[in-house]
Amino acid sequence: MGVILLVVLVLLVVLVFWVIAAYNRLVKLSVLADNAWSDVEVQLKRRHDLVPNLVETVKGYAAHERQTLEAVINARNAAVAANDPQQRVQAENMLTAALRQLFALAEAYPELKANENFLALQRELSAIEEDIANARRYYNAVVRDYNTRLAVIPDGFIAALCGFRSKPFFAAEEEARAAPQVRF
Repeated sequence: MGVILLVVLVLLVVLVFWVIAAYNRLVKLSVLADNAWSDVEVQLKRRHDLVPNLVETVKGYAAHERQTLEAVINARNAAVAANDPQQRVQAENMLTAALRQLFALAEAYPELKANENFLALQRELSAIEEDIANARRYYNAVVRDYNTRLAVIPDGFIAALCGFRSKPFFAAEEEARAAPQVRF
């Protein structure tokens, strides 16, 4: 009887340590995902801060392209106002599409393309877009690992008991990836 009790106690202790280890893995991945999302938000804020300067520069050369300029500003404002990650992803995709339209518009204005301020803003935005892409890739990798842990057995049981929820990926929608259509 004493051996059976000892075996049961050992198994119980192993089970408790396993549950603690699984919980800690999930917490660590959740914190990493939140941290990665914060990094994405920092890069997005840099882009949001740059957009008004870019629009003002273009406005001087292409003032009659009001619809495109307003679309960029509206998309920027929607991205700034987005509250949760899913809304943010949608708003950022709209902003990306609007910025592509703006740069396609600039192709029709040689004097704008030659403007040093516009070129500097374009280079800065290009660098920011690369930083956003890198931050988004890292975030998506962490979210993939986290969501996988939530789905596999036995960690999925611990996740369900402790209230862990999956996190959304930051993926570009088709319209944000599409080439802009320029009409004159």
